[in-house]
Amino acid sequence: AKYWWQRYSLFSKFDEGIKMDEEGWFSVTPEVIAKHQAMRCSSPVVIDAFAGVGGNTIQFALRSEHVIAIDKDPMKIAYARHNAEIYGVSHRIDFVVGDFFQLAPSLKADVIFLSPPWGGPEYLKDTSYDISMLQPKDGFTLFNTAQRVASNIAFYLPRNVDLEQLKELSCLFDPPVEFEIEKNFVNDKLKAITVYYGEICQHDR
Repeated sequence: AKYWWQRYSLFSKFDEGIKMDEEGWFSVTPEVIAKHQAMRCSSPVVIDAFAGVGGNTIQFALRSEHVIAIDKDPMKIAYARHNAEIYGVSHRIDFVVGDFFQLAPSLKADVIFLSPPWGGPEYLKDTSYDISMLQPKDGFTLFNTAQRVASNIAFYLPRNVDLEQLKELSCLFDPPVEFEIEKNFVNDKLKAITVYYGEICQHDR
């Protein structure tokens, strides 16, 4: 019920026919946060590595030239395509059904956005969220894979994530890159953390 009351914060055009699966209700990035992330990540080519039902993908497509939306669940990709059509941006998006880890060697982009499954709402029970809990692979493996695809990475994570681990990730680049930890609030409530690595950490665009 609480997710239903939040539906317009997830998609402002919800009443125009937005489709979501059960996981989408608790995993879609609130639209106001997705808009801000898209502004920070605005680039010729952006990859949304775990697109889900398209919340972030749509906002990227509104501000970037081309978006590659990847998800291994065909139903999620079908919903993401449908939702992107409602927002009028499906023509800027390549929708790909597949495993990001398998596709990564053939991918290149200016920015890659990582919002992998956090493990459901249960993650909030932990005082500090360890990125090894990310699914389907731990955060270090994911980041190592992503940094071969793009020199700029945006990583969307739980609000209780271990901040020291986020610093460690910057050292996986050779040489290490700059990073910026950003707290994401909705209605004065801390919802999540976004970490920017590379040139996108330097300023808002």
